[in-house]
Amino acid sequence: MTPVSPFKRYLLIAAGITCLVLGTLGIFIPVLPTTPFLLLAAGLFLRSSGRLYQWITTHRVFGRFILNYRLYHAVPRASKIFAIILLWLTIGSSVIWALDSWWLRALLLLVGAAVTVHLARMRTLTPAMIAESSVRDAAARASLPSDPVVE
Repeated sequence: MTPVSPFKRYLLIAAGITCLVLGTLGIFIPVLPTTPFLLLAAGLFLRSSGRLYQWITTHRVFGRFILNYRLYHAVPRASKIFAIILLWLTIGSSVIWALDSWWLRALLLLVGAAVTVHLARMRTLTPAMIAESSVRDAAARASLPSDPVVE
């Protein structure tokens, strides 16, 4: 990779942190996408900070999803199901209790349908991919330096 100027490096890190925050918010706000922001954060960190890239790809919550998506362009079935259920619970409650306008309800239902189709069409992680991922994760953990002993 070509060296990046310090100014550009800090801009990339700031953009990566912004994407990380937006992706984290997306966990709790179903209309805000989580995966694209986390993937973008990982890409920005890859170009700007090896330490932050290592952190996000080994993170106990985000790491496995990011690496599996980068390697296989696939998502676990349980994640897809959970996302679709949470999406429709949120959209349903908004349509029933929060919106008065029929066209806003229709728009929200259309967006929900499009997101559902997108999630359903995403590649699902297979058992072989999961097994390969586990082997890769174990090898990565073995290659990390051990924590210093605190006495």
